Amino acid sequence: MNTSASAPRSLRTRLLRHVIVPLAVTWLLGTLLALAVARYFTQQAFDRALLDDAYAVASHVRAADQDTLTLGLTATEMSTLLFDQNESLYFAVYLPDGRLLAGHPGLKASTDGSLASPQFSEISFQNRVLRAVVLDRQRPQPFTVVVAQTTSSQDRLFQRLLFISVAPQVLLLIWLALWLRRVIQEDVQPLMDLEQAVAQRDARDLTPVAVSSRTRDVQRLAEAVNALLLRIGQSVRAQREFAGNVAHELRTPLAGVRALAEYALSQSDPRVWQEQLRSIAQSQERASHLIDQLLALALAEEAEQVLQPQRIALDEVVRDTLMRHLHRADTLGVDLGARGLDVPVFVLAQRALLEGVLDNLIDNALRYGLPDAPQERHVTVEIAHDPRTAQVVLSVLDNGPGITEAQRARVLSRWGQGSAGEALKQGSGLGLAIVSEYARILGATLTLDTGEEGRGLRVSLVFATQPRVG
Repeated sequence: MNTSASAPRSLRTRLLRHVIVPLAVTWLLGTLLALAVARYFTQQAFDRALLDDAYAVASHVRAADQDTLTLGLTATEMSTLLFDQNESLYFAVYLPDGRLLAGHPGLKASTDGSLASPQFSEISFQNRVLRAVVLDRQRPQPFTVVVAQTTSSQDRLFQRLLFISVAPQVLLLIWLALWLRRVIQEDVQPLMDLEQAVAQRDARDLTPVAVSSRTRDVQRLAEAVNALLLRIGQSVRAQREFAGNVAHELRTPLAGVRALAEYALSQSDPRVWQEQLRSIAQSQERASHLIDQLLALALAEEAEQVLQPQRIALDEVVRDTLMRHLHRADTLGVDLGARGLDVPVFVLAQRALLEGVLDNLIDNALRYGLPDAPQERHVTVEIAHDPRTAQVVLSVLDNGPGITEAQRARVLSRWGQGSAGEALKQGSGLGLAIVSEYARILGATLTLDTGEEGRGLRVSLVFATQPRVG
C-alpha cells in the first residue's frame, strides 16, 4: 500500500488549492462570459454592416416595366458598392418564383419561412463558410436579396480579443499564485515552528513553548498548548505527590504489621500473641480503609468518564446506607438516625457516587464527630427539599468537637485532617477530599457548617435541580 498517496496534504497546499482553484474557475467563467459578450456585440456590428449592404443592393432594384424587375447597376458598379478591403462579398437577387435576377448563382441561405425581418445564418458557398443575411422586399415588386461575406476579419478580431483578454489574466493568475504561495508560507511558518517545537520536545519537558505574535490564531494555539502543558505539569506533580503520600501512608501500617508479627513470633506467651493480633487487626483495618479510599478516588475518574446520571431515589439510598453502618454505630454507642425520609425525593445522579458520599461522611462522623459522653453521641442524615428553589439538600450532622473555619478549606484537600483526626492519629485525610470530588462530578455544592446548637459539624450537598419529587 502506498502510504504517501493517502497522506493528508499540508495546510499550505490546502490553502493554496482552496484559494487558487476557486479563483481560476471564477476567472475562467468570467473570461468566457466576457468573450461571449464581446463576440455577441462584434457579431452584431458585422451583421449590421452586412445588412446595410443588403439594403444598398435592394435600393438599386428597379421596375423595368409592369411585370419585370431589373438591377440598376453594372457589374463594376456593384463591385464598387460591395467593396471590402479584407473580406469577399457575394450577393444574389431572387424573384418570388426562385429565378435569379442578378448576382452569384447558387448563393442561397436557409430561412424559417418568415421573412418579416432580416435573417442571419452561416452558409457554405464555393467551399467557404460565409455569414449571410436574407432580406425580403415587397416594392416595387416582391423580391429577395441575399448578401454574404467571408468572416476572416471577424475571426481575427475575435482572436485578438481572446488573446488580449486571456494572456494578461493568465500572467496575473500566475503572479497571484506565486504571491499567495509566499505569503501563505510566511503566515503558516509560525504554525510549522510550533509543530517542530512540540515534535522535538522530550516527554518529560513541560516548559512552555515560544509564543509567536505574528498571527492571532497561532498565538492562541500556542497559549492553549502552554496552558495544557501547565495543567499536565500540575497533574504530574499531584500524581507524584499522591503516589509518595500513598507509599508513605501504606508503609506505616504495613511496617507496623510486620513489627507486631515479628514480636509475637519471638514470644511464647499466648496473652502476648492475642494482644499483638489485636494490634495487627487494627493496623490491617487502617490499611484496608486507606485502600478503599484510594479505590474511591479511582471511581471518581471512572464515574466522570463512563457512568451516566440517572434518576435516583435519594431516600432509598440513605436507608440502604444507614443499614450498613448501624452495627458499627451500635458498637460505638452512637444514635444513628435520619430525617426527611417520609417523602420520596429523586435527584439526577450516579448511585455509586451517592453511596460513596454517605459512606465517607458517616465514617468521618463515627471516627471524629463523637463527644466524650456516650449518651450524647448522635449522627443524623437529613434530606431537605425546598419547593421554592427546587433544591435538594443532603446533610450529615454530628455533635462532636467539629472543626474551625480555618481548617475547613484544608480538610477538603487530600491528606488534610482536622484537629480530631490529628489527635487520634487515625485515617488518612482522604474522606472529605473524596466527597468534594464526588460532589463536583454530581454537580452539587459542598458546604461545611457548624452543627445544631452550635456543636459538631454539618456537611451538606446541595443539588441545584430536582427532576421530580413524589
